[in-house]
Amino acid sequence: MEEKKGKMTVEEAGRRGGLKTSETHGEEFYSEIGRKGGKIGGQRGGQRVRKLIQEGKEHEEE
Repeated sequence: MEEKKGKMTVEEAGRRGGLKTSETHGEEFYSEIGRKGGKIGGQRGGQRVRKLIQEGKEHEEE
């Protein structure tokens, strides 16, 4: 296998970037962006299905 100097894989770049972010920002940063993502992302699959089932039951009762 040939070695390519100055090149890195996308996987390696992501890992290095994540480690650097972790060093500079800490655990609180990841907790906060996870919380923000949950707010922006809206309902998750299971919650959405539960809501649709409930709406279907209410419609049948009418």
